[in-house]
Amino acid sequence: MTTSGAGLKQAIRAAMITALKAREKKELGVTRLIMAAIKQVEIDNRVDLDDAGVVGVLDKMVKQRRDSVKQYRDASRDDLAEIEEFEISVIGKYLPQPLTADEIRQMIRTAVEENRAESIRDMGKVMGVLKPRMRGRADLASVSQEVKDFLNNR
Repeated sequence: MTTSGAGLKQAIRAAMITALKAREKKELGVTRLIMAAIKQVEIDNRVDLDDAGVVGVLDKMVKQRRDSVKQYRDASRDDLAEIEEFEISVIGKYLPQPLTADEIRQMIRTAVEENRAESIRDMGKVMGVLKPRMRGRADLASVSQEVKDFLNNR
């Protein structure tokens, strides 16, 4: 159900209405959380978010929930972890397709070549190029580690 353009917010709003009509309480709750998070960012920054901004909000929500799942699992609270995982699955419907490991490696190589990066000191430049290209499609913490490994092995 991935959508592009200003339609991402509309797609989420439409899903919320569909869930409301179908009486799917759990899905409705998650779509309402998504809309509230988007609205909060728009109010805080006094902007109307485009799709890239919405993807940023969704990506942040997924990260928060992944952290919660880990903490709940560590505390043996599988019931709460399952709720968070359900929320991740609903939020994930609106995120772009994740990049494969090969695509990530290729993008890293391209960014390193574009910036003529030679050492770990150039990592900031490389990540500066990669961040906007990968936002919402890859875990930037693991990408950062891969860039570090790539630059150290040059």
